[in-house]
Amino acid sequence: MALALLALNLRAPLTSVAPLLQPLGDDLGLGDTAVGVLTSLPVLCLGLFAFVAPRLGRRHSSRTLLVVSLLVLTVGGLVRTGPSPAALFVGTVLVAAPIGVANVLIPGLVKRRFPHSVPRVSAFYSGALTFGAAGGPAVAVPLAEATGSAWRVPLLLLVVPLSVATVVVLLLALDRQSGARGSAPAPESGGRPPRLWRNPLAWQVTVFFGAQALLSYTVFGWLPAMWQDRGLGAASAGLALSLCNAVGVLGAWLLAASGRRLADQRPAGVAVACLTATGLVGVVAGPTGLVWPSVAVLGLGLGAGFALALSLFALRSPDAPTTAALSAMGQGVGYLIGVLGPLGAGALHGMSGTWAWPLAALLITCAVQAVVALAAGRARTLGVRP
Repeated sequence: MALALLALNLRAPLTSVAPLLQPLGDDLGLGDTAVGVLTSLPVLCLGLFAFVAPRLGRRHSSRTLLVVSLLVLTVGGLVRTGPSPAALFVGTVLVAAPIGVANVLIPGLVKRRFPHSVPRVSAFYSGALTFGAAGGPAVAVPLAEATGSAWRVPLLLLVVPLSVATVVVLLLALDRQSGARGSAPAPESGGRPPRLWRNPLAWQVTVFFGAQALLSYTVFGWLPAMWQDRGLGAASAGLALSLCNAVGVLGAWLLAASGRRLADQRPAGVAVACLTATGLVGVVAGPTGLVWPSVAVLGLGLGAGFALALSLFALRSPDAPTTAALSAMGQGVGYLIGVLGPLGAGALHGMSGTWAWPLAALLITCAVQAVVALAAGRARTLGVRP
């Protein structure tokens, strides 16, 4: 339960902003450039603050860091709804920064707490992340209508109560686990961090995660526009994005169900890349009658791919400290790569006037992901000297 609540906290506060951008921008007088910065800032923070997490993890326990991250997230949620654009941007950083730290900590926590069930637990966690990513925008507008607040109250309700509840549950859960063991938790890290930056396997895992982030954030940012450019309505475009996220949860859970049979992750890595590529082609260039099935295939590939990308951090590491270090490298570099996806897709679409060029770039990314999966998915662990 604590892991599921954590996952909900790590996406809904970010994705719930998108459907409220118009009233938010009108209220604060934000131009197109400012709105573009606002939508890119969270992903940038996820990448940059991932590099901070290992250093913090060597000084403090995961329990302490996760609780502090949730408290900072709560403060950020309060600041973000302030009266000025400055408060909005500062609050956005305060919301995204602790999420970037927690993103890195959780794979190490999974490795330490569930060493024999890493694929299953990672897939469950990524499914909860995807559910939170879909649930935030789904309830943001109804909350605005129910409360009579254009954007402030919905954003507060999607951050503060859930964060506070998660802090309580997290403290109780970790206390119970420590008590059941009858001793204090073992140190979570020690010595110098593993040297991963020259390790080929570490880079293979990082590139796989980066390709997954690029594909996911491009789809999340541009799927409605792709949909409407094919002559389909704005309402159905929103439903298409919701369907993509919902099927993504199913993809993550299917990976969880087959986790024990995936000692070698190469077939799964190639499969998710192929599913994503097939869905993209169907959405952008396929027959109109197949766009809904194509969105489902796309969501299945993205959801299972994200679950697999998270699993690789633990599966390719011999211990929890190495998992944390690899998670920091993979997510730090990966989310910075992910920022390039929506920006590049927008630039290519602006130059060409069609989605053919962005589609070609995304298909190349899928091909890279499939090739890298053949190396990153092979059953082995990092042999890194401290």
